[in-house]
Amino acid sequence: MATHFYKDNQQAWFHDEGHTSGFFHTYDSLQLGETAPRKVHIFLPRDYETQTQRYPVVYVNDGNTAFFRGGLANKSWWMAEVLEGLYRHNEICPLILVAIHPLNRDVEYTHAPVFHRPSGVEAYGNYVSHFVKPFVDRNYRTLPHRERTTILGSSHGGLAAFYIACRHCDRFGNAAALSPSFWVGLDTGVGMFFPLSKSKLIQITAPTLQNRQNRPKIWLDWGLLRHNGFHNWFIERHATKRGREMAELLQKKFNYVLNRDLFVWEDENGEHTEDAWSRRLPFVFKAFYFKSDRVA
Repeated sequence: MATHFYKDNQQAWFHDEGHTSGFFHTYDSLQLGETAPRKVHIFLPRDYETQTQRYPVVYVNDGNTAFFRGGLANKSWWMAEVLEGLYRHNEICPLILVAIHPLNRDVEYTHAPVFHRPSGVEAYGNYVSHFVKPFVDRNYRTLPHRERTTILGSSHGGLAAFYIACRHCDRFGNAAALSPSFWVGLDTGVGMFFPLSKSKLIQITAPTLQNRQNRPKIWLDWGLLRHNGFHNWFIERHATKRGREMAELLQKKFNYVLNRDLFVWEDENGEHTEDAWSRRLPFVFKAFYFKSDRVA
């Protein structure tokens, strides 16, 4: 049974889908600042209402596919189920997940025009950093400091996660970019032969990446399958090419260290789909929230 309530004059509804990992507060029309309202799911640990502890928070782009089927492929990451497995084996600490639905992902997740569409990740990053995160920190028992806060996404959403963590490194200490679209602005026209090091993306994020004290920890991955359609043949191929460039650049130019502040995985069976990203998600969560005192 759904129960409606308000936080900061924003209407939400409680719904429990029976997951051992938690339950939902869903805002169907979260209206913050002067931006258009959007749907946001907040997934809380099962014992949230009976405990007093505070929790790390993961902000998820493409929130419409995080827990339920959606998007062009009508697929899901099944994040509640992923957390169930991790909690069952005591591998990570409990988390709050904030899944933000996109309004126009091709615009708000990109820093450069794609196929003649405008770019809007700067505005979206400001919205998440200065409106959504403060709202969540005010109304929920979070661990708000940057080291315990992650932003995560795939494809264009992965590009946006990387960009936002670099532009708002005081708020996001971790960025997970799965099959990220670092090729945007490079591989769709005249820039296709330009190295990533000369891209607008690196020009914008370099000041943060050079700062070893405040830059985010970064997860990068991509899949190596190329059949089954345009998404694998073109998009995942370019995600791999530019992802490898980014991993090398982070290490050689910005002195990131593998398995300390940079995590990289090539998925031999990975496609450009929610199925593949869901399969890699446990490793992302363990990279940032591994429970060192777990019992084997």
